[in-house]
Amino acid sequence: MPSQWNELQPFGKDWLSSCPRFWVSGTMLPRVSNVEELLLIRPTEIVRVDSEKLGKLYMDMGDVAAEDVVCRAMEELALRLAHCDRLFRANNMDDLRKSSRSLIAIADQIGMTKLARVAGDVTQCIDEGNHVALSATLGRLMRIGEGSLTAIWDLQDLTI
Repeated sequence: MPSQWNELQPFGKDWLSSCPRFWVSGTMLPRVSNVEELLLIRPTEIVRVDSEKLGKLYMDMGDVAAEDVVCRAMEELALRLAHCDRLFRANNMDDLRKSSRSLIAIADQIGMTKLARVAGDVTQCIDEGNHVALSATLGRLMRIGEGSLTAIWDLQDLTI
């Protein structure tokens, strides 16, 4: 159990010296004594592209035009995801809100429904002023964005 607790505390040496003890399931966890005990957790996200929505786009527009729309959308999503990260680090919440809102329509257009939903969650965290939730949700947005772009890139080799 203590090794699991250590994995959850990536805050650095200053925080460790004043680390309180916490109770989990009736057990007091020990204080973390040094940075070497800390481990990094790398959450993963399972993403899927809505193939029906993407297929409809191809049926409505034709292969060439739809391919152009998808490629431009992927490029724009990659740019906006990177921009969202920069805006968060600069603490520019107004522009971060605008950028995350713009992700919703682009992602939804090409069948990235999970990405669109999490971009909406980022916007909600900004509106609520919840910086802690925003940090976690933005991290999730980045993971899902990367996975979604990879998934749709892989789909381009398949016949829709």
